[in-house]
Amino acid sequence: MVRMIDVYKAYPNGTRALKGVSLQIEDGEFSFLVGPSGSGKSTIIKLLTGEIKPTEGRVLINGYNVNAVRQKDIPFLRRTLGVIFQDFRLVEKKSVYENVAFAMRVVGSSPREIKIRVPYVLDLVGLSHKARRRPAELSGGEQQRVSIARALINNPKMIIADEPTGNLDPARSLEIMMLLERINALGTTVLAVTHEKELVNRFSKRVIAIDGGRVIGDRTGGYYQYEAIRN
Repeated sequence: MVRMIDVYKAYPNGTRALKGVSLQIEDGEFSFLVGPSGSGKSTIIKLLTGEIKPTEGRVLINGYNVNAVRQKDIPFLRRTLGVIFQDFRLVEKKSVYENVAFAMRVVGSSPREIKIRVPYVLDLVGLSHKARRRPAELSGGEQQRVSIARALINNPKMIIADEPTGNLDPARSLEIMMLLERINALGTTVLAVTHEKELVNRFSKRVIAIDGGRVIGDRTGGYYQYEAIRN
């Protein structure tokens, strides 16, 4: 579960990125976080992953208090999360299988656990037949599926997808979002951060809209209604 309680974030250069954000995301939810560039979306992601701490307010995620978490415990906080990036961040010299298995090795999984888990997750994202290919041999959509598999491999409580379709065409973007919807149906909480209005409007999900460091809308429905609120 995620709780942000009256959160403010000011950076050393004077930028006030968040100005009293409060929100709650329950276990098992699928939510979109939307807003224009500079609205505060990236700051929220950094807070949830423990990269930064709030200036004021409280941030709680999956049993961790980000305000008080010790540096040595941040890796354990991050193990409860799977993060998907716009630019994929795959290791070019490793195969699809090796890219996904590497995330298990980092947390100390045994060879037997890796042998069982990696094929299961690759099958889930539809890439069993591409296990031995390298990223350069894959399409953009397939590379993003590898990054989704890597985010899922350690069975996180929550997936944070940061502009997961930003480098993809509309058809591939829809495929990726449908895959995230399927993952959510299996019980994983999903927070998809995006500015793609048309894509958000294809799904009847909770939409949290942020602008100017403040939440300006929070309900199930499309992206466009929040433009009216903002204006």
